[in-house]
Amino acid sequence: MGVTHKLMKSILDCKKVFFAPLTFCAILVQTSCNQNNFLGDYKGTPFTDEVYKEGPQKIPGRLQCEYYDLGGEKVAYHDIDSINSGSGRLNKADGSYLHEFRSKEAVDISYTKFQDPPIDNSPYNFVDPIANDLYIGWTEPGEWIKYTIDVKEKGSYNLSLMYTANKNAKIGLAINDKMVNPSIEIPSTYVAKDTIGFRQWHHWNYLKNMTKIDLETGLQTFTVHTVATGNMNYNYIDFQLSKIE
Repeated sequence: MGVTHKLMKSILDCKKVFFAPLTFCAILVQTSCNQNNFLGDYKGTPFTDEVYKEGPQKIPGRLQCEYYDLGGEKVAYHDIDSINSGSGRLNKADGSYLHEFRSKEAVDISYTKFQDPPIDNSPYNFVDPIANDLYIGWTEPGEWIKYTIDVKEKGSYNLSLMYTANKNAKIGLAINDKMVNPSIEIPSTYVAKDTIGFRQWHHWNYLKNMTKIDLETGLQTFTVHTVATGNMNYNYIDFQLSKIE
């Protein structure tokens, strides 16, 4: 019995040595599978067209808000109506890329206009935008837009937003459909001195380090929710790596 007991103990010790790493690997595989399963269930696809061919937007870097995913209503976005108020409507269909960008989709899109009299190049900007840069506008509470992102470095990221806001408002952010910050205050860019009414939607500002989120590496989805007030324009969001885990 003594010899048998020692033999069994040796076998168990070997199992600990050889199978413990396998258990750890199984945990890693399961974590990876959970993320892949989420993306496998998601019906949207990264935006590409004849101009933008890069696919998932790379993080760290700049996320252009107009490059939300393909897939349509309740997949890649939710909008309160089916009309694109900018492309093909405010900006009349003339065959140009800026005027007809995604004009058949419900998300409202326009672009920054530098002209005289000034619109997006007005002296009332807090931060000057890029000319002829596409952005999402006419936002309303309850709307959202989703992006497939490709995170190259794991870590904690500071996010900064280029935007306008006719009034104080709020947005929320989600990763893989899980809210990571449900209520971010977006300060108004209203300027009382500007007597041209419609231009209150065109005073640009850059909200630096509006929030911080943790990201794993690899493909995942990132969703911007308009939470309160609306009346905002979203141009781009910068993701700056602040700490490598």
